[in-house]
Amino acid sequence: MASYTIEIQEQYDLPRERVFQLFADHNQIGDILGAPVKRIKDSDQADPNGVGSVRKVGMGPISLEETVIAFEPDALIEYTVTSMSPIRNHLGRIRFDELNGRTVVNYTIRFDDLIPFSGKVISVGLEQAIRRGMKKVPKLA
Repeated sequence: MASYTIEIQEQYDLPRERVFQLFADHNQIGDILGAPVKRIKDSDQADPNGVGSVRKVGMGPISLEETVIAFEPDALIEYTVTSMSPIRNHLGRIRFDELNGRTVVNYTIRFDDLIPFSGKVISVGLEQAIRRGMKKVPKLA
């Protein structure tokens, strides 16, 4: 089993609250991830996308479920894959900071592959899709 880490940083001339909202909303983050995303379970918190909420990413048999495990408005979202998947020990962490009036997003994903060598393919595809999507944020805001 091999471990993989994806680290992406982007800066936006947009308010941190607005950028956070795009990433937090399960029904909007699909535009960033480049895949269909739908919230299938609401959080018990004030925000339905908060801790305990579950989203389905993908469609049909090529989908997985992610559960939000940490949620700090305008600051942090953490989630993990909670359905059957070709990866294990998945942790997605999205931090939102401000620097010189700009919003800085640090997106980190860590996981282990279950099937030898599959992690490299998953890592490359996932990173490319997220990088492309993060470039669209100014248009989505």
